[in-house]
Amino acid sequence: MAEEILYGYGQSSASYRVRIAQNLAGIAYRIVSVDLRDGAQKSQTHLARNPQGLVPVLEIDGLRLTQSLAIIDYLDQTRGLGLLPAEPAHRAKVSALAQSIAVDIHPVCNLSVARHAAALGGGAEGTAGDWMRHFIRPGLLAFEALLAEFEQAPYCAGSQPGLADLCLVPQLYDARRWDVDLGDLPRSLAVDAACAEHPAFTAAHPEAVA
Repeated sequence: MAEEILYGYGQSSASYRVRIAQNLAGIAYRIVSVDLRDGAQKSQTHLARNPQGLVPVLEIDGLRLTQSLAIIDYLDQTRGLGLLPAEPAHRAKVSALAQSIAVDIHPVCNLSVARHAAALGGGAEGTAGDWMRHFIRPGLLAFEALLAEFEQAPYCAGSQPGLADLCLVPQLYDARRWDVDLGDLPRSLAVDAACAEHPAFTAAHPEAVA
């Protein structure tokens, strides 16, 4: 059987959420670091894996997959992770909860976006952090409001980790890195605490894969 390889970066929230899914699936895999700080994602070597110049890229089952949500969906369907409810209306609501982070917060808070914004602002010190906080905090406040529709028992939408948890935990990690105020997000923080006790999440933490 071919070796399964995850090309990613420890602090990348997209890579982080895929690591959690792989751990939930019990998949043994090798991590190859693509250092976003020095632009390794734009190297010819990595562009041959993913023409978008993004991480993660997962080699699995003879496939080369890109885009974290697509990768997680593949793992969910092929490994039976149960990351989304079967009932269509509930599934749509949980998907929207996850996408409020993965589709709306994450893209504008990509490191390359923040760096470009800082450059456009003349490179003033602290501009990147101001950019991150400007988008992350309102996004998390909206997530917290959406989360009120679900019972945290103890995860976002029930008794087992789901897609929303896989998106939330890395985003909270990023929020802490950028000194975002999280004090008024009790539901989100309770979910984060529950996930911190789950081995699939702890093994995926950036400090665990550094």
